[in-house]
Amino acid sequence: MTSNAPDRKYFKRVPPGSLAEKLTLMARDRIYTGFMRLCAPARDAAILDVGVSNFPHPAANVLERKYPHASCLTAAGMGKGDGFREMFPQVRYVQLAPDGPLPFANDEFAIAIANAVLEHVGSADKQRVFLGELTRVARAAFVVVPNRLFPVEHHTMIPLLHYAQGPFRLACRLTGQDEWAAPENLILMTRRKCLALAKGLGQVQCGYTGIPMGPFSSNIYLYIKK
Repeated sequence: MTSNAPDRKYFKRVPPGSLAEKLTLMARDRIYTGFMRLCAPARDAAILDVGVSNFPHPAANVLERKYPHASCLTAAGMGKGDGFREMFPQVRYVQLAPDGPLPFANDEFAIAIANAVLEHVGSADKQRVFLGELTRVARAAFVVVPNRLFPVEHHTMIPLLHYAQGPFRLACRLTGQDEWAAPENLILMTRRKCLALAKGLGQVQCGYTGIPMGPFSSNIYLYIKK
């Protein structure tokens, strides 16, 4: 697991009232709608949200902002969660240990959600472990990542150059964003890569969500059901 630092850096690049903020809000609203449609949680379903943010931004923690049954939610993050607890006092918060297993029992939850987390956990092996943990503690998992084929890279706002590793690494260096070129901080995701990571975990559905542009849509979702 990673810290809240990637989320904080991301939202600092989405100024209030900007076009970027409007697009981000639209994407995350559509992600939430997709979650409700696919997962169709029962009113009393226990839901785990992994990788919540302490950063106060309208596009952060969309599940906690929109879900009507907050007392059924458990949020998990790397920090102490003081800011999160203040914003969402009805939601149970659990602090995670770096690179440790999720501190929950097998099938403790009906659904586990991770939005914009998988791309930050590190190597492909660590990503498989993370997905395995989600499907261990929940009977279904809904995972969303930025789509590498979207014309603008989400974290750096660099257009097009992220389609190739070399130009993207150079652009990150020239714009003072070297950290995003390091695979331990960011692995750019495709639908094919998501499907490969989820192989053997259960019934898998993988598609596009967020800003709708077909295969160039802003986000990819994985829905895994045991």
